[in-house]
Amino acid sequence: MEPTRAERLIEAAGTDAVVISNGTEPFLDSAFWYLTGLDSGTFEGSFAVVSRDRGLHVIVSKLEEEAAKRSRGEVTVYSTGRERDDAVKKAIGSAGRIGIPFDSTVHSMFAYISKMGEGAEISNISPALGEVRSVKDREEISRIEAACAISSKVASEIPGMLREKISEEEAAARMDSRMRELGASGNAFETIAAFGPASAEPHHRPTGYRLKKGDVALFDFGAKRNMYCSDLTRTVFLGDPDPRLLRAYEVVLEAQRAGIEAIKDGVQAKEPDAAARDVIEASEFRGMFIHSFGHGIGMDVHEPISLSPRSENVLKAGNVVSAEPGVYISGVGGIRIEDTVLVTENGCRRLTDFDRNVTIIR
Repeated sequence: MEPTRAERLIEAAGTDAVVISNGTEPFLDSAFWYLTGLDSGTFEGSFAVVSRDRGLHVIVSKLEEEAAKRSRGEVTVYSTGRERDDAVKKAIGSAGRIGIPFDSTVHSMFAYISKMGEGAEISNISPALGEVRSVKDREEISRIEAACAISSKVASEIPGMLREKISEEEAAARMDSRMRELGASGNAFETIAAFGPASAEPHHRPTGYRLKKGDVALFDFGAKRNMYCSDLTRTVFLGDPDPRLLRAYEVVLEAQRAGIEAIKDGVQAKEPDAAARDVIEASEFRGMFIHSFGHGIGMDVHEPISLSPRSENVLKAGNVVSAEPGVYISGVGGIRIEDTVLVTENGCRRLTDFDRNVTIIR
């Protein structure tokens, strides 16, 4: 029988107990939903506590009682602050070492857990949590596939959405609405729609700029479905493109193919980046690939795995990562092609599937 998420985490953390806390929005931790298996509710002021000898305890306020019934682990509902404190203390038990994720725990909650732990040693389990969460189980992969199917469908509809004088803001809004119509619960992140020279800004925010003939149009977007994300970028052209950008597209596509071919179980995560970067650096676009090749994807659209030149990660079957090389020419435009990719024992599998060949809208 496969170990549970809670069992995997406590083993990786090397502590007697692990406490995942939620404050109030925006200080909510996706690790709470990861451990509990829940896919709804806000769960402000809630805790997921894993103990080596007592398993998973889910502590929630009365507001979340009904939703919490669907969670994994033993559920305790509190109505007062004293009841909450008693429940947290009981779940922690006599643990001498308590692990919490420093990366996502606010200072006030750190102080609270220290108090509830009555002198226990508090340690950072962010690296261990990231390592455990990076290997997706079958349920997680299925949910990511569903999110990817939505974004892939929207990508296939982009050429039909575009026309002269549509603004970046209008295009992004249509894509967001379409993802909702197809079953997304929301966006994985704010949709990027960048036209013309603005496409050379990797994190451009949509404006009122209106598309015109000869413009490149770059779209970076993702759907969220059942708490899990997809991430996809496609770049298209309205009318005859600038020859430099058409050539850049060819190079970026070749770079993405090289990077994806290097993704497999047991490979150092910097190798796909190097394979893609070598292609771009050998071209006339040397120095214009200004970010990493990819990152982890799951409940959060950016999870700890880094496919970058300095990465110390090793890819494992079950990792889900982005593959997104790009070339950015200041004042002219940018090209980025991105897919969500599942690492398998024998290589990898693209989970987003819209055509990557050059698309010119006439």
